[in-house]
Amino acid sequence: MKKSEPGMWEKIKKGAYNLLNPILKLVIKTGITPNGITLIGFIITIFSAVILIVGAETGIRGDTRYITWFGIVLLAAGLFDMLDGQLARKTGKMTKFGALFDSVIDRYSEMIMFFGIAYYLVSYHYFLSGVLAFIAMIGSIMVSYVRARAEGLGVECKIGIMQRPERVLTIGISAILYGLISHFTGTFKVEIDIFPYTLFENISIFTIPIFIMAVLTNYTAFQRLNHCRKIM
Repeated sequence: MKKSEPGMWEKIKKGAYNLLNPILKLVIKTGITPNGITLIGFIITIFSAVILIVGAETGIRGDTRYITWFGIVLLAAGLFDMLDGQLARKTGKMTKFGALFDSVIDRYSEMIMFFGIAYYLVSYHYFLSGVLAFIAMIGSIMVSYVRARAEGLGVECKIGIMQRPERVLTIGISAILYGLISHFTGTFKVEIDIFPYTLFENISIFTIPIFIMAVLTNYTAFQRLNHCRKIM
């Protein structure tokens, strides 16, 4: 039977890993363990959330710097998230505990990331967007939980979109784009007199992807559940 071609996301990941090879070689020389890389990525993720909390407490509405820096730092954390597995494979240090440790830290990282986002948005009265961030967090956790529970029962369950690398990349890029576009265009709003709410504004560049993520993560969780139902 003909082997299926890898999907677009798999090709992107393969390309990204190839680009990371020089960095990976440097990391190997330092002697840092895969679990150490996982922990460094986790600390950087905490720092990204702290940036948003500081912005919520000390910044002003419309100041794009905090979300922009959050996006940059989050992508840096994502880099370490990609490195730990590769490092384990290259150095022959793949262990069951390492896989468990990575999964647990990933879940903590996502909850902390979404907490920072929701805290920031609610602080500046983007309440609905804050709720959507919370829903996206639930979906993100459930996507991973359904897979882990299914595989614990002996069923492979890797289908669906909006897995962790895609989520981190989407949020990080949208945060940076929000800052860049706002820097060059200034503040803007799209409003209709008969509609009581703003249809689109600067922050929407950041919040619309969160809305999409809230939908797609929960959809993927149920898609995986349905996939398992058919097999079981």
